[in-house]
Amino acid sequence: MRAELSTGQRVARARRRLGWDQAQLAAAVERSVSWVSKVETGRLPLDRMSVVGQLAEALDIEVIELTGQPYRHESSELDSGHAAIPGLRLALQQATMPGGALLLGGIEPPSLAEISVRVEAAERLRQDAKFTALGDVLPQILRDLIVACDVADGDDLARAESLMLRASHMARVSSNLLGHHDLGWSAVQRELVAAERAESPALRAAARWDLCGVWLYEGEVAAARDMALRALDDLEPDLSTADESIRSLWGAMHLRAAVAWSRLWDRSEAESHLAEARRIAANLPADGNVFQTQFNAVNAEIHSVEVSLELGHPRDVLSRSEVVDVMHIASGERQSHFWVCTAAGQMMNGKAEAAAESVLRADSVAPQHVRNRPVARNLVDDLRSANRNARTEEIRRLAGHMKLS
Repeated sequence: MRAELSTGQRVARARRRLGWDQAQLAAAVERSVSWVSKVETGRLPLDRMSVVGQLAEALDIEVIELTGQPYRHESSELDSGHAAIPGLRLALQQATMPGGALLLGGIEPPSLAEISVRVEAAERLRQDAKFTALGDVLPQILRDLIVACDVADGDDLARAESLMLRASHMARVSSNLLGHHDLGWSAVQRELVAAERAESPALRAAARWDLCGVWLYEGEVAAARDMALRALDDLEPDLSTADESIRSLWGAMHLRAAVAWSRLWDRSEAESHLAEARRIAANLPADGNVFQTQFNAVNAEIHSVEVSLELGHPRDVLSRSEVVDVMHIASGERQSHFWVCTAAGQMMNGKAEAAAESVLRADSVAPQHVRNRPVARNLVDDLRSANRNARTEEIRRLAGHMKLS
């Protein structure tokens, strides 16, 4: 199996293309030449998306050129859902094209009640990052909703568009996590249309929350921050209502803002938004998952770990991770994300064996999520060359599955 270029090798390639030496790149990112050398040779892993984004901006390239996404494999067993992308791409093209329903030959869609049941089942696959299984059902759900949205009117139109937003969100998450970021953008465009057609403040906020997600994946951190702040301004007048969805989306948007500010290395702003999200979550259901945001108290604490990681405070990562009751969030993707962030913090603290335990735990929970995450792949690559420990052989096998060896 052919090994992919490492992230460090991609940094070096982009640097050379500009005609820069390591000193010029070091000056551009306000680091030492030694730091650049260690990154390019793989002695220093890029374990924070904030740093990856900073390098991409300095080198005037897209983030995916450094991450190397999407990651494809020779066997369908290891391909982690990529085989479904062509079908998903076609369905989203039809969904975002004016008159797209006509392209489907005037089929009779199932009832909205039946589609709703299928959407709920698909959402469970999405939460557990089971992209292969999700890819088997999501394109047909989208096609049925294209026609349903075309023929619906009155209350049924709002219901159909709400289902379309939820299905498009699943397409967005799958596309971004698998590294097909252009497709994620197409999905969120359809969400924004759904929100406008339904004339719903809650759906508009949900679509904007997802738009922030697209921009965070693409490394457009300032755009994500600005959209989160604008959405919060627009939501604030509706907070006085008893609508739990609005309050959940308000909290979820604060978490988006916290992550964006942390990637801009502004600790004060990041912690301020995190504090507001915690305040809101304390008065909402413990299993809250409005519009698949998983906004609840546990997820707020998972975000606190991520924020500390992006800010470069590894001791805070460890102290915060110790109090997260991660088993009480009904999302394999969120649990896996927590363990990867924890592993990165452990590695930064020189705790390689603990980091290996956390990465392997993340992989056991949601392997298709872990094996498509740039930060997780960088961690595994680094752990593979670290001092031997009780989990070394398992880490090496995981590196093989990731096509890192």
